[in-house]
Amino acid sequence: MAALEGLRILDLTQYEAGTSCTQMLAWLGADVIKVEQPGVGDPGRGTEGPGRDSLYFLSFNANKRSVTLDLRTTEGRRLFLDLVKQCDAVTENFTLGTMEKLGLGYDVLREANPRIIYGTIKGYGTTGPYASYKSFDMVAQAMGGAFSVTGEPDGPPMRPGATMGDTASGMTLALQILAAYIQCQRTGEGQMVEVSMQEAVANFMRTQLSWRERVGNPIPRRGNSAGRLEPYNLYPCAPGGPNDWVYMMVTTSRMYDNFCIAIGRPDLSVDPRFENPRVRGDNREALYQEVAAWTRAHTKYEIFHILGKAGAPCGAVLDSKELFEDPHMRFRRAITSVEHPVRGATEFVSPPFHMSGSQVVMQPAPLLGANTEEVLSAMLGLTAADLARLADEGITAPARREVPAADD
Repeated sequence: MAALEGLRILDLTQYEAGTSCTQMLAWLGADVIKVEQPGVGDPGRGTEGPGRDSLYFLSFNANKRSVTLDLRTTEGRRLFLDLVKQCDAVTENFTLGTMEKLGLGYDVLREANPRIIYGTIKGYGTTGPYASYKSFDMVAQAMGGAFSVTGEPDGPPMRPGATMGDTASGMTLALQILAAYIQCQRTGEGQMVEVSMQEAVANFMRTQLSWRERVGNPIPRRGNSAGRLEPYNLYPCAPGGPNDWVYMMVTTSRMYDNFCIAIGRPDLSVDPRFENPRVRGDNREALYQEVAAWTRAHTKYEIFHILGKAGAPCGAVLDSKELFEDPHMRFRRAITSVEHPVRGATEFVSPPFHMSGSQVVMQPAPLLGANTEEVLSAMLGLTAADLARLADEGITAPARREVPAADD
């Protein structure tokens, strides 16, 4: 069985932060019902233009079902509350106060179902002086400290590449929902769980923040270097393309000795300038040049395998194409081809879960409203006539068939 079989979630989230949460839970087997506005849906569907769902949307909504329901109408809210009575959790990442304006705040949901878990993501949480301010991923990364430590020492702060503000917030909420669900099994009571995106990013900064006593406060930017340690840096490789680089983290004396032997320079381990970590720090620029002279003569893959086999931690800088083609990722089935009803076979990064007793097949993200009739008839007992009336009144909408792009 799937690990979370039986857990049912009403998902009102959009874009990435909230959808990351519910996709993680869906990947583990939860029944995630994505409730969307008829004719519009999650705004993330249209980030590549009108006509078909974007690759961005597909990347965060696999294994979910889509129901269209206009929550601005009295009947739409009534149907939603009827669904709440049969679900374990409701998730949303709207602007603060939106659910209350819809008449669907936590107090209302709890009255409908005392066991309901209400999960919300906000830029700065639901309380405090910044609570009403809006946020997106990079705003949260700036406010959580990530920008300040990213970049070269003599340059400006830089935007980190990974979307930690969104996905980290989603993963944090998923963990809280699971904890609340377990607690509910014991107490019979639900609860509200919230995530501040700023706090989620700050939590991912714990290692950096721990350096305050060593490097000063505020923590300075150090580029790709780890300070006085070396080889602990980014090095150029042949043939000199934009991503022909490797990153090394040779942190212990044993690793350093193995490293020197592996690159054919055992003399570097006994050179008085580099014979221990302290003097390597004093002469780090000289050592960097010695190492870079070797890396420039090899490809990043050659270096990765030479040092990997020698026990010296090193990673090739993989670009997006190389990541999807990486033989190790392929061997571990970390890349999955999913058959989408419009796009056909499309590759995605697989769920990062490996459970010997729980397997969930990755399914494509649903078309807008694809499961409306299925869910409302099965969970609420609505008849074909009921469903037709709701569609006629615009409270729901028929499943939307995407129009393939011209180049498909």
